[in-house]
Amino acid sequence: MGGGAYFSNAGVFLINAVFGIYILAVLLRFLLQLVRADFYNPLCQAIVTVTNLPLRPMRRYIPALGGLDTSSIILLLVLQMVNTWLVAIVLGANPAVPGLIVVALAEILSKTVWTFIGAIIIQVILSWVAAGAYNPVISIIYSLTDPLLRPVRSVIPPLGGLDLSPLVVILGLNLVLIVGVAPVRDLGYSLL
Repeated sequence: MGGGAYFSNAGVFLINAVFGIYILAVLLRFLLQLVRADFYNPLCQAIVTVTNLPLRPMRRYIPALGGLDTSSIILLLVLQMVNTWLVAIVLGANPAVPGLIVVALAEILSKTVWTFIGAIIIQVILSWVAAGAYNPVISIIYSLTDPLLRPVRSVIPPLGGLDLSPLVVILGLNLVLIVGVAPVRDLGYSLL
């Protein structure tokens, strides 16, 4: 492996890290609005502060549709497209716009699913370590995961005090990654 490849890998890592953190913040803002989390929570306030700079002017021109924060969705798509484009440029490719759009959609869907999986895993660990404790982060995690876990809990009751709903939801989310997201990502890469 030549020295240039090391710098390319470092560049790809930095691009993905910087964009990934901000994309996660915008994604969390969108998801927390979707689940109607408590926006007086300090964590929500921090996310709103970090994401307000681009979203506030966008909201003047892009209306919400059907209760969905369209500005956040467009910002997510644009950020992910720029991220994918920069990575492709660093790797020496010249990506096509249709491929960028499809790959960006697949990556946003993937990040959404992984956000839910991560939140469920954190919630399970916290239920073992700090059951019943209150923390602003714990409150947000429960707000985020409850819409996914509640329907499963109504179908599969706890067995001897053991809640299997997180396991079922994580299995379902992994199936979404395999059956739903992976084909879209593959299509996007074929269009690049």
